[in-house]
Amino acid sequence: MKKIQLNYLGIIILIFIASFSRLIPHIPNFTPIGAIALFGGAYFKNRFHAFLIPISSLFISDLIINNLFLSNYFEKFTLFYSGFLWQYSSFILIILIGIFSLRKFNFKKLLISTIASSLVFFIITNFGVWISGSMYSKDLFGLISCYTMAIPFYKGTLLGFLFYSSWLFGIAEFLKSKTSMIIK
Repeated sequence: MKKIQLNYLGIIILIFIASFSRLIPHIPNFTPIGAIALFGGAYFKNRFHAFLIPISSLFISDLIINNLFLSNYFEKFTLFYSGFLWQYSSFILIILIGIFSLRKFNFKKLLISTIASSLVFFIITNFGVWISGSMYSKDLFGLISCYTMAIPFYKGTLLGFLFYSSWLFGIAEFLKSKTSMIIK
């Protein structure tokens, strides 16, 4: 049997395939970004790459979405959007969850990490909507209202995190179990 080696290139290819699935029409917030962050954190041994590759994939797909698909929303070329810092901050924390909780993989850890990551994303990005937006009053009532109004969108977030985490980790673990694959 031929040995399959999932090295950095293989991990990068899986991440970029997942990131470009954001371009496919889907229910609101059903995206691969959380799973990409967890996967990168778990599988890249080099910590710099664990952050660089997933964040780069998010940034490239954001550029495409914001400037091709949402060109009616943005008046000119958009490099960074208003929620950029909040979304990317949550992404960095999710990478850290992948680094520290999924180095020794099992499905129970993956499920817990995926749910925790979706909650991190929900809490941070919606806090960003509240603090930097004008939709909600800048008091406790406004913050509670912001989170309450975001609850219906959490379904898509959680489902996206679960689906794409299962897909990314499932492919990698399947290949490891069926071959003498080495992840570097």
